[in-house]
Amino acid sequence: MVDGDEGRGRTDRPRRADARRNQKALLDAAAAVFVRSGVEAPVRDIAAEAGVGTATIYRHFPTRADLIVGVYRHQVEACAEAGPELLASCPTPYTALARWIDLFVDFLVTKHGLAGVLQSDSAGFETLHAYFLDRLVPVCGDLLDAATDAGEIRADLSPYELMRATGNLCIGAEHDPRYDARRLVSILVSGLRRPE
Repeated sequence: MVDGDEGRGRTDRPRRADARRNQKALLDAAAAVFVRSGVEAPVRDIAAEAGVGTATIYRHFPTRADLIVGVYRHQVEACAEAGPELLASCPTPYTALARWIDLFVDFLVTKHGLAGVLQSDSAGFETLHAYFLDRLVPVCGDLLDAATDAGEIRADLSPYELMRATGNLCIGAEHDPRYDARRLVSILVSGLRRPE
């Protein structure tokens, strides 16, 4: 699936604003259901969360894989757009970085199961992973640079390393109620602070 081709078979004309809002609401609802119940959750649960009929979901996303990829891309974009917004609105670059890492953890939790669903399409999965890196590594880099330039954090960590470490702390968290990945990620982010 390529950017913007969620509605296969349509012409290339821009969608109306209300259609974009409706699709965003549908993708937000699917993401919420995926967090609670996994990517194999019944479509009727997603439809109920979004306040639409199942036919509406199938019209936008003919297969479960299409829906999962749509949610994945939607969340990558939301995470990418949040970086500059957080830098502009947070009191310090470090605070912006910490809040962005929280959003990134939310994204990682939602995407559990994606690899299994797309296992038969390794080229498609590789394309999505490249898209993920292309969109999010520069955003994380901008946040790290701003916090480093402000003297708030150490300067010896790359954005890829931080994202990879965060991802590794999130692996398997959904299967062990005694494991709090978010707490451990918070400790990781606290460890970025420069010693006084």
